[in-house]
Amino acid sequence: MNAYKRISALGAAIALPALSFAQSAEPAIDKGDSTWMIVSTALVLLMTPALALFYGGMVQKKNVLNTMLLSFVMMGVSSISWAMLGYSLAFGESTTGFIGSIQYLWGQNISLDTPLGEQTIPAALFMLFQMKFAIITPALISGAVAERIKFSGYLVFTLLWSLLIYAPLACWTWNSNGWLMNLGALDFAGGTVVHLASGVSAIALVMILGPRKGKSLPPNNITLTLLGAGLLWFGWFGFNAGSALAMDSIAVNAFLTTHLAAAAGLISWMSVEWIKQKKITAIGAASGLVAGLVGITPAAGFVGVGGALAIGLLAGGVCCLAVDLKHKLGYDDALDVVAVHGVGGLLGSILTGVFASPAVNSAAAGALENGRMQLVLVQLAAAGATIAFAFCGTWLSAGRGFWRKRSTKS
Repeated sequence: MNAYKRISALGAAIALPALSFAQSAEPAIDKGDSTWMIVSTALVLLMTPALALFYGGMVQKKNVLNTMLLSFVMMGVSSISWAMLGYSLAFGESTTGFIGSIQYLWGQNISLDTPLGEQTIPAALFMLFQMKFAIITPALISGAVAERIKFSGYLVFTLLWSLLIYAPLACWTWNSNGWLMNLGALDFAGGTVVHLASGVSAIALVMILGPRKGKSLPPNNITLTLLGAGLLWFGWFGFNAGSALAMDSIAVNAFLTTHLAAAAGLISWMSVEWIKQKKITAIGAASGLVAGLVGITPAAGFVGVGGALAIGLLAGGVCCLAVDLKHKLGYDDALDVVAVHGVGGLLGSILTGVFASPAVNSAAAGALENGRMQLVLVQLAAAGATIAFAFCGTWLSAGRGFWRKRSTKS
Protein backbone atom coordinates (compact mmCIF):
# COMPACT_ATOMS: atom_id res chain seq x y z
CA MET A 1 0.00 0.00 0.00
CA ASN A 2 2.86 2.39 0.88
CA ALA A 3 4.59 1.51 -2.38
CA TYR A 4 1.40 2.33 -4.28
CA LYS A 5 1.19 5.71 -2.55
CA ARG A 6 4.82 6.45 -3.39
CA ILE A 7 4.27 5.54 -7.06
CA SER A 8 1.08 7.66 -7.18
CA ALA A 9 2.89 10.62 -5.60
CA LEU A 10 5.76 10.25 -8.08
CA GLY A 11 3.30 10.14 -10.98
CA ALA A 12 1.54 13.26 -9.71
CA ALA A 13 4.86 15.06 -9.35
CA ILE A 14 5.75 14.21 -12.94
CA ALA A 15 2.30 15.14 -14.30
CA LEU A 16 1.92 18.44 -12.40
CA PRO A 17 4.41 20.49 -14.44
CA ALA A 18 2.86 19.21 -17.67
CA LEU A 19 -0.60 20.12 -16.39
CA SER A 20 0.57 23.58 -15.35
CA PHE A 21 2.19 24.10 -18.75
CA ALA A 22 -1.01 23.07 -20.53
CA GLN A 23 -3.01 25.52 -18.43
CA SER A 24 -0.55 28.37 -19.00
CA ALA A 25 -0.55 27.71 -22.75
CA GLU A 26 -4.22 28.68 -22.95
CA PRO A 27 -4.89 32.36 -23.73
CA ALA A 28 -5.22 34.47 -20.61
CA ILE A 29 -6.01 38.11 -19.92
CA ASP A 30 -2.89 40.28 -19.83
CA LYS A 31 -3.31 43.47 -17.78
CA GLY A 32 -0.68 45.36 -19.76
CA ASP A 33 -2.29 44.51 -23.09
CA SER A 34 -5.73 45.33 -21.71
CA THR A 35 -4.58 48.71 -20.40
CA TRP A 36 -3.08 49.61 -23.77
CA MET A 37 -6.28 48.58 -25.54
CA ILE A 38 -8.43 50.72 -23.23
CA VAL A 39 -6.22 53.70 -24.09
CA SER A 40 -6.33 52.85 -27.80
CA THR A 41 -10.11 52.55 -27.72
CA ALA A 42 -10.38 56.04 -26.21
CA LEU A 43 -7.97 57.41 -28.83
CA VAL A 44 -10.01 55.97 -31.69
CA LEU A 45 -13.21 57.47 -30.26
CA LEU A 46 -11.48 60.87 -30.21
CA MET A 47 -11.07 60.60 -33.98
CA THR A 48 -14.79 61.11 -34.61
CA PRO A 49 -15.01 64.55 -32.92
CA ALA A 50 -11.69 65.33 -34.62
CA LEU A 51 -13.23 64.41 -37.97
CA ALA A 52 -16.17 66.69 -37.17
CA LEU A 53 -13.76 69.60 -36.66
CA PHE A 54 -11.81 68.67 -39.80
CA TYR A 55 -14.95 68.65 -41.94
CA GLY A 56 -16.67 71.53 -40.15
CA GLY A 57 -13.92 73.99 -40.98
CA MET A 58 -14.16 73.34 -44.72
CA VAL A 59 -17.87 74.01 -45.33
CA GLN A 60 -19.91 77.22 -45.40
CA LYS A 61 -20.56 78.87 -42.07
CA LYS A 62 -24.29 78.12 -42.25
CA ASN A 63 -23.60 74.39 -42.63
CA VAL A 64 -20.95 73.97 -39.92
CA LEU A 65 -23.18 72.55 -37.17
CA ASN A 66 -25.05 70.24 -39.53
CA THR A 67 -21.79 68.93 -41.01
CA MET A 68 -20.26 68.35 -37.58
CA LEU A 69 -23.41 66.65 -36.34
CA LEU A 70 -23.24 64.15 -39.22
CA SER A 71 -20.07 62.84 -37.60
CA PHE A 72 -21.10 63.26 -33.95
CA VAL A 73 -24.38 61.40 -34.35
CA MET A 74 -22.52 58.26 -35.40
CA MET A 75 -21.25 57.94 -31.82
CA GLY A 76 -24.84 57.22 -30.89
CA VAL A 77 -26.29 55.38 -33.88
CA SER A 78 -23.30 53.17 -34.70
CA SER A 79 -22.54 52.35 -31.06
CA ILE A 80 -25.98 50.87 -30.51
CA SER A 81 -26.24 49.09 -33.86
CA TRP A 82 -22.76 47.60 -33.40
CA ALA A 83 -23.45 46.29 -29.90
CA MET A 84 -26.88 44.94 -30.80
CA LEU A 85 -26.13 43.29 -34.16
CA GLY A 86 -23.14 44.60 -36.11
CA TYR A 87 -20.45 42.99 -33.97
CA SER A 88 -22.15 39.61 -34.23
CA LEU A 89 -22.40 39.88 -38.03
CA ALA A 90 -18.73 40.80 -38.24
CA PHE A 91 -17.09 38.59 -35.62
CA GLY A 92 -19.64 35.91 -34.82
CA GLU A 93 -18.72 32.40 -35.89
CA SER A 94 -18.89 32.29 -39.67
CA THR A 95 -19.54 29.15 -41.69
CA THR A 96 -19.50 30.89 -45.08
CA GLY A 97 -16.63 33.34 -44.68
CA PHE A 98 -18.93 36.14 -45.86
CA ILE A 99 -21.02 36.93 -42.78
CA GLY A 100 -20.92 36.08 -39.10
CA SER A 101 -23.75 34.68 -36.99
CA ILE A 102 -26.18 35.87 -34.34
CA GLN A 103 -24.28 34.42 -31.39
CA TYR A 104 -23.66 37.93 -30.01
CA LEU A 105 -27.11 39.28 -30.89
CA TRP A 106 -28.28 42.04 -28.50
CA GLY A 107 -24.80 42.07 -26.93
CA GLN A 108 -25.13 38.62 -25.39
CA ASN A 109 -22.34 36.08 -24.80
CA ILE A 110 -19.59 38.69 -24.88
CA SER A 111 -17.32 37.91 -21.95
CA LEU A 112 -15.94 40.57 -19.63
CA ASP A 113 -13.15 38.40 -18.27
CA THR A 114 -12.16 35.88 -20.93
CA PRO A 115 -10.53 36.55 -24.33
CA LEU A 116 -11.83 35.90 -27.81
CA GLY A 117 -9.78 33.17 -29.47
CA GLU A 118 -6.07 33.62 -28.82
CA GLN A 119 -6.27 37.28 -27.80
CA THR A 120 -5.02 38.47 -24.41
CA ILE A 121 -7.71 41.08 -23.76
CA PRO A 122 -11.32 40.61 -22.63
CA ALA A 123 -13.73 39.85 -25.45
CA ALA A 124 -15.88 42.82 -24.41
CA LEU A 125 -12.89 45.14 -24.78
CA PHE A 126 -12.24 43.84 -28.28
CA MET A 127 -15.89 44.46 -29.16
CA LEU A 128 -15.61 47.98 -27.77
CA PHE A 129 -12.41 48.70 -29.72
CA GLN A 130 -13.97 47.51 -32.96
CA MET A 131 -17.05 49.61 -32.19
CA LYS A 132 -14.98 52.78 -32.60
CA PHE A 133 -14.05 51.69 -36.13
CA ALA A 134 -17.73 51.12 -36.88
CA ILE A 135 -18.45 54.65 -35.62
CA ILE A 136 -15.94 56.59 -37.69
CA THR A 137 -16.26 54.68 -40.98
CA PRO A 138 -19.76 55.89 -41.98
CA ALA A 139 -18.86 59.32 -40.60
CA LEU A 140 -16.09 59.54 -43.20
CA ILE A 141 -18.69 59.28 -45.98
CA SER A 142 -20.50 62.39 -44.72
CA GLY A 143 -17.70 64.64 -45.98
CA ALA A 144 -18.50 63.80 -49.59
CA VAL A 145 -22.18 64.73 -49.28
CA ALA A 146 -21.84 67.66 -46.90
CA GLU A 147 -24.25 70.57 -47.48
CA ARG A 148 -26.77 68.58 -49.51
CA ILE A 149 -28.14 65.57 -47.64
CA LYS A 150 -31.21 65.25 -45.42
CA PHE A 151 -30.23 64.54 -41.84
CA SER A 152 -33.01 61.98 -41.37
CA GLY A 153 -32.11 60.24 -44.63
CA TYR A 154 -28.46 60.18 -43.63
CA LEU A 155 -29.32 58.42 -40.36
CA VAL A 156 -31.29 55.70 -42.15
CA PHE A 157 -28.62 55.27 -44.81
CA THR A 158 -25.73 54.97 -42.35
CA LEU A 159 -27.64 52.47 -40.22
CA LEU A 160 -28.23 50.28 -43.27
CA TRP A 161 -24.70 50.80 -44.53
CA SER A 162 -23.13 49.82 -41.21
CA LEU A 163 -25.05 46.55 -41.00
CA LEU A 164 -25.23 45.56 -44.66
CA ILE A 165 -21.85 46.74 -45.95
CA TYR A 166 -19.40 47.49 -43.15
CA ALA A 167 -20.13 44.42 -40.99
CA PRO A 168 -19.76 41.92 -43.88
CA LEU A 169 -16.51 43.59 -45.01
CA ALA A 170 -15.16 43.35 -41.47
CA CYS A 171 -16.11 39.66 -41.45
CA TRP A 172 -14.35 39.04 -44.78
CA THR A 173 -11.14 40.67 -43.61
CA TRP A 174 -10.81 40.21 -39.84
CA ASN A 175 -13.00 37.28 -38.86
CA SER A 176 -10.84 34.17 -38.36
CA ASN A 177 -13.01 32.40 -40.97
CA GLY A 178 -13.37 35.37 -43.32
CA TRP A 179 -12.78 34.53 -46.96
CA LEU A 180 -10.31 37.38 -47.54
CA MET A 181 -8.51 36.40 -44.34
CA ASN A 182 -8.22 32.84 -45.62
CA LEU A 183 -7.16 34.10 -49.04
CA GLY A 184 -4.14 35.68 -47.36
CA ALA A 185 -5.08 39.37 -47.71
CA LEU A 186 -3.34 41.74 -45.30
CA ASP A 187 -5.22 44.66 -43.77
CA PHE A 188 -3.75 45.63 -40.43
CA ALA A 189 -6.16 48.37 -39.37
CA GLY A 190 -8.71 48.99 -42.12
CA GLY A 191 -7.28 50.09 -45.45
CA THR A 192 -10.04 48.26 -47.31
CA VAL A 193 -12.66 47.83 -44.59
CA VAL A 194 -12.64 51.46 -43.45
CA HIS A 195 -11.06 53.77 -46.01
CA LEU A 196 -11.53 52.12 -49.38
CA ALA A 197 -15.09 51.10 -48.50
CA SER A 198 -16.04 54.61 -47.31
CA GLY A 199 -14.38 56.26 -50.31
CA VAL A 200 -16.12 54.01 -52.83
CA SER A 201 -19.46 54.38 -51.05
CA ALA A 202 -18.95 58.14 -51.08
CA ILE A 203 -18.62 58.26 -54.86
CA ALA A 204 -21.74 56.11 -55.25
CA LEU A 205 -23.69 58.39 -52.95
CA VAL A 206 -22.61 61.63 -54.65
CA MET A 207 -23.59 60.12 -58.00
CA ILE A 208 -27.05 59.45 -56.61
CA LEU A 209 -27.41 62.90 -55.04
CA GLY A 210 -25.95 64.87 -57.92
CA PRO A 211 -23.88 68.07 -57.63
CA ARG A 212 -24.55 71.05 -55.43
CA LYS A 213 -26.05 74.10 -57.11
CA GLY A 214 -24.03 77.26 -57.45
CA LYS A 215 -20.34 77.92 -56.93
CA SER A 216 -18.26 76.29 -54.23
CA LEU A 217 -17.37 78.83 -51.56
CA PRO A 218 -14.11 79.06 -49.56
CA PRO A 219 -13.81 77.19 -46.23
CA ASN A 220 -15.31 79.05 -43.29
CA ASN A 221 -12.62 78.30 -40.68
CA ILE A 222 -9.35 76.67 -41.65
CA THR A 223 -8.24 76.84 -38.02
CA LEU A 224 -10.88 74.25 -37.14
CA THR A 225 -9.68 72.02 -39.96
CA LEU A 226 -6.07 72.18 -38.80
CA LEU A 227 -7.11 71.43 -35.22
CA GLY A 228 -9.17 68.47 -36.44
CA ALA A 229 -6.27 67.18 -38.54
CA GLY A 230 -3.92 67.36 -35.55
CA LEU A 231 -6.36 65.45 -33.36
CA LEU A 232 -6.86 62.87 -36.10
CA TRP A 233 -3.08 62.33 -36.18
CA PHE A 234 -3.10 61.86 -32.40
CA GLY A 235 -6.08 59.51 -32.38
CA TRP A 236 -4.72 57.48 -35.28
CA PHE A 237 -2.04 56.03 -33.00
CA GLY A 238 -4.81 54.14 -31.22
CA PHE A 239 -6.40 53.24 -34.55
CA ASN A 240 -3.24 51.64 -35.96
CA ALA A 241 -1.03 50.70 -33.02
CA GLY A 242 -4.08 49.48 -31.11
CA SER A 243 -4.83 47.05 -33.93
CA ALA A 244 -1.93 44.93 -32.68
CA LEU A 245 -4.35 44.04 -29.83
CA ALA A 246 -1.35 43.84 -27.49
CA MET A 247 1.45 46.00 -26.13
CA ASP A 248 4.27 44.39 -28.10
CA SER A 249 6.84 45.10 -30.80
CA ILE A 250 4.19 45.09 -33.52
CA ALA A 251 2.26 47.83 -31.70
CA VAL A 252 5.43 49.89 -31.33
CA ASN A 253 6.24 49.41 -35.00
CA ALA A 254 2.71 50.44 -35.99
CA PHE A 255 3.02 53.56 -33.84
CA LEU A 256 6.33 54.45 -35.50
CA THR A 257 5.24 53.77 -39.07
CA THR A 258 1.97 55.65 -38.54
CA HIS A 259 3.79 58.78 -37.44
CA LEU A 260 6.36 58.68 -40.22
CA ALA A 261 3.79 58.07 -42.95
CA ALA A 262 1.71 61.04 -41.74
CA ALA A 263 4.79 63.26 -41.77
CA ALA A 264 5.76 62.07 -45.25
CA GLY A 265 2.22 62.55 -46.55
CA LEU A 266 2.14 66.13 -45.28
CA ILE A 267 5.44 67.00 -46.97
CA SER A 268 4.51 65.20 -50.18
CA TRP A 269 1.11 66.90 -50.61
CA MET A 270 2.66 70.34 -50.01
CA SER A 271 5.42 69.58 -52.51
CA VAL A 272 2.94 68.61 -55.20
CA GLU A 273 0.93 71.76 -54.47
CA TRP A 274 4.07 73.86 -54.90
CA ILE A 275 4.95 72.16 -58.18
CA LYS A 276 1.39 72.56 -59.54
CA GLN A 277 0.50 76.07 -58.38
CA LYS A 278 3.57 77.62 -56.77
CA LYS A 279 1.93 77.89 -53.38
CA ILE A 280 1.29 75.81 -50.29
CA THR A 281 -2.07 75.76 -48.50
CA ALA A 282 -3.05 74.91 -44.94
CA ILE A 283 -5.89 72.72 -46.23
CA GLY A 284 -3.35 70.88 -48.37
CA ALA A 285 -1.05 70.28 -45.40
CA ALA A 286 -3.95 68.93 -43.34
CA SER A 287 -5.18 66.75 -46.20
CA GLY A 288 -1.65 65.47 -46.84
CA LEU A 289 -1.11 64.19 -43.32
CA VAL A 290 -4.50 62.48 -43.41
CA ALA A 291 -3.62 60.91 -46.78
CA GLY A 292 -0.41 59.56 -45.26
CA LEU A 293 -2.36 58.13 -42.34
CA VAL A 294 -4.89 56.51 -44.67
CA GLY A 295 -2.14 54.99 -46.81
CA ILE A 296 -0.28 53.43 -43.88
CA THR A 297 -3.39 52.05 -42.16
CA PRO A 298 -3.43 48.60 -43.85
CA ALA A 299 0.36 48.34 -43.66
CA ALA A 300 1.25 49.77 -40.25
CA GLY A 301 1.95 46.43 -38.57
CA PHE A 302 3.58 44.80 -41.61
CA VAL A 303 6.16 47.31 -42.91
CA GLY A 304 9.29 48.94 -41.58
CA VAL A 305 10.49 52.54 -41.57
CA GLY A 306 11.47 52.55 -45.25
CA GLY A 307 8.13 51.16 -46.34
CA ALA A 308 6.26 53.66 -44.16
CA LEU A 309 8.10 56.62 -45.66
CA ALA A 310 7.52 55.35 -49.19
CA ILE A 311 3.81 54.78 -48.55
CA GLY A 312 3.40 58.21 -46.95
CA LEU A 313 5.19 60.01 -49.78
CA LEU A 314 3.21 58.19 -52.46
CA ALA A 315 -0.12 58.59 -50.66
CA GLY A 316 0.35 62.33 -50.16
CA GLY A 317 1.32 62.97 -53.76
CA VAL A 318 -1.13 60.63 -55.45
CA CYS A 319 -4.09 61.75 -53.32
CA CYS A 320 -3.27 65.39 -54.05
CA LEU A 321 -3.39 64.66 -57.79
CA ALA A 322 -6.54 62.56 -57.33
CA VAL A 323 -8.46 65.64 -56.14
CA ASP A 324 -8.63 66.70 -59.80
CA LEU A 325 -10.61 63.56 -60.65
CA LYS A 326 -13.84 65.11 -59.43
CA HIS A 327 -13.43 67.93 -61.92
CA LYS A 328 -12.50 65.62 -64.78
CA LEU A 329 -15.19 63.01 -64.06
CA GLY A 330 -17.88 65.46 -62.97
CA TYR A 331 -18.84 64.20 -59.51
CA ASP A 332 -19.23 66.61 -56.60
CA ASP A 333 -17.18 65.27 -53.70
CA ALA A 334 -17.52 68.19 -51.29
CA LEU A 335 -14.56 67.47 -48.99
CA ASP A 336 -12.47 65.10 -51.14
CA VAL A 337 -13.38 61.87 -49.39
CA VAL A 338 -12.93 59.88 -52.60
CA ALA A 339 -9.47 61.32 -53.31
CA VAL A 340 -8.12 60.92 -49.77
CA HIS A 341 -9.86 57.85 -48.38
CA GLY A 342 -10.83 55.99 -51.55
CA VAL A 343 -7.61 56.49 -53.50
CA GLY A 344 -5.47 56.46 -50.35
CA GLY A 345 -7.06 53.24 -49.10
CA LEU A 346 -6.61 51.54 -52.47
CA LEU A 347 -2.99 52.66 -52.79
CA GLY A 348 -2.15 51.64 -49.22
CA SER A 349 -3.69 48.20 -49.67
CA ILE A 350 -1.63 47.51 -52.78
CA LEU A 351 1.58 48.90 -51.28
CA THR A 352 1.08 46.68 -48.23
CA GLY A 353 1.78 43.77 -50.56
CA VAL A 354 4.80 45.56 -51.99
CA PHE A 355 6.48 46.44 -48.68
CA ALA A 356 5.23 43.79 -46.18
CA SER A 357 8.18 42.32 -44.27
CA PRO A 358 8.36 39.07 -42.30
CA ALA A 359 11.04 40.71 -40.16
CA VAL A 360 8.40 43.10 -38.84
CA ASN A 361 5.51 40.68 -38.49
CA SER A 362 5.63 36.91 -38.83
CA ALA A 363 2.11 37.00 -40.31
CA ALA A 364 3.66 38.48 -43.43
CA ALA A 365 5.77 35.35 -43.87
CA GLY A 366 2.72 33.21 -44.51
CA ALA A 367 1.27 35.78 -46.88
CA LEU A 368 4.55 35.84 -48.83
CA GLU A 369 4.85 32.07 -49.00
CA ASN A 370 4.02 32.04 -52.73
CA GLY A 371 6.05 35.13 -53.55
CA ARG A 372 5.56 38.87 -53.37
CA MET A 373 3.78 39.15 -56.71
CA GLN A 374 1.20 36.65 -55.51
CA LEU A 375 0.61 38.76 -52.39
CA VAL A 376 0.18 41.89 -54.50
CA LEU A 377 -2.38 40.04 -56.62
CA VAL A 378 -4.21 38.95 -53.47
CA GLN A 379 -4.24 42.55 -52.26
CA LEU A 380 -5.64 43.65 -55.62
CA ALA A 381 -8.33 40.96 -55.40
CA ALA A 382 -9.30 42.10 -51.89
CA ALA A 383 -9.46 45.72 -53.03
CA GLY A 384 -11.51 44.78 -56.09
CA ALA A 385 -13.99 42.78 -54.02
CA THR A 386 -14.31 45.67 -51.57
CA ILE A 387 -14.89 48.20 -54.34
CA ALA A 388 -17.55 46.10 -56.05
CA PHE A 389 -19.40 45.24 -52.84
CA ALA A 390 -19.28 48.75 -51.35
CA PHE A 391 -20.32 50.51 -54.55
CA CYS A 392 -23.17 48.14 -55.44
CA GLY A 393 -24.33 47.88 -51.85
CA THR A 394 -24.41 51.66 -51.46
CA TRP A 395 -26.23 52.13 -54.75
CA LEU A 396 -28.88 49.57 -53.83
CA SER A 397 -29.35 50.68 -50.23
CA ALA A 398 -29.41 54.42 -50.95
CA GLY A 399 -31.84 54.51 -53.87
CA ARG A 400 -31.99 57.40 -56.30
CA GLY A 401 -32.71 60.76 -54.70
CA PHE A 402 -34.14 59.47 -51.44
CA TRP A 403 -31.57 61.31 -49.33
CA ARG A 404 -31.47 64.58 -51.28
CA LYS A 405 -31.71 67.72 -49.22
CA ARG A 406 -34.48 70.20 -50.10
CA SER A 407 -31.93 72.86 -51.01
CA THR A 408 -28.68 71.89 -52.69
CA LYS A 409 -27.17 75.35 -53.05
CA SER A 410 -23.44 75.36 -52.39
